[in-house]
Formats: sequence, structure tokens, C-alpha cells
Amino acid sequence: MKVIGIAGWSGAGKTTLLTRTIPQLLKEGLRVSVIKHAHHEFDVDVPGKDSWVHRQSGASEVLVSSSRRWALMHELRGAAEPRLQELLAKMAPVDLVLVEGFKREPHRKIEVHRAANGKPWLFPDDPGIVGIVTDTKVEFRLPAVHLDDIDAVAALIKRSAISIKDLFSEATA
Repeated sequence: MKVIGIAGWSGAGKTTLLTRTIPQLLKEGLRVSVIKHAHHEFDVDVPGKDSWVHRQSGASEVLVSSSRRWALMHELRGAAEPRLQELLAKMAPVDLVLVEGFKREPHRKIEVHRAANGKPWLFPDDPGIVGIVTDTKVEFRLPAVHLDDIDAVAALIKRSAISIKDLFSEATA
């Protein structure tokens, strides 16, 4: 399994980029999963449904299963937010895990930057950034591709991804 992060400020277009790039990666024969970082309170469950009621009543985990999918919700109940390494260990094996967000974690990342967003670049201060996807012309030492060139984005992702084993060994070094 390989992993690469997709990092950038809110509004840069990370989710849109992934929804355009994942089909290309699948067409190339890769099995792809995503870990998405959310901020603070979020809910994937519908208030009033049984699984929501179970969580609200204090259950640590609620697993919902059907003939089409299953989802596991784990309540931290005051415990520390898990690090990326812990979350990756919970993933079923695939060829590539795309990590959206987690820009403060020290893993290998590709920065998504949109000029109209008006936000500063992340890469000068983050040594984990190994490439840039942007809508503006840049001349940096890092490889850069345009946001609309999905073939080039997919190639950059594949070239930049690191095996989970190597990621874990870098994290403990």
C-alpha cells in the first residue's frame, strides 16, 4: 500500500481535484481509498436513526452494515485525535491511499494551491511537500502541474506516493 497526502487551505479545491483524479487512477488499474480530515464537529449519521441514537447513548463504536456498504463510527469521548499513522493502520489494503487534509502531519504531501483563494503557499514551511498542483504559473524547485491536467496530476500522485512501511519507518526515525 502506498500513501500520498493532498494538502492545501480550505477552498483550494482538494476535494474537487480528488473527485476528478480518482477515476483516472481507477482507469489505470489502481485500487484507491481516501482518508479525509474533518474539522471539529462533523456527523456522518442522521439524527434520530438507530445508529445515531446508539452513539448518543454513549456507545464507543457503532458499526452500520448493509448489503451495499458498512461504516464504523468511533467516538473519541475525550481521547486524543488519532494520528494519521493510526488511521492508516485501520485501512483495508489497496494500492493507494489519498490523504486529504492533515496538513500539519509530517507525511509526504502534494500541495493544492488556487491563486484566487488568496492564501499563502504551504510548501516553504513544510518539508513534506514534494509537489504542487495549482492554477497559476510557478517556478519552484518542486514539480508542479496545472489543476486541470488530470493525467499529469495522476502521474504526480503515483510518482510521489510512498509505501506505508517507508512512511512508518520515517515517522519513527
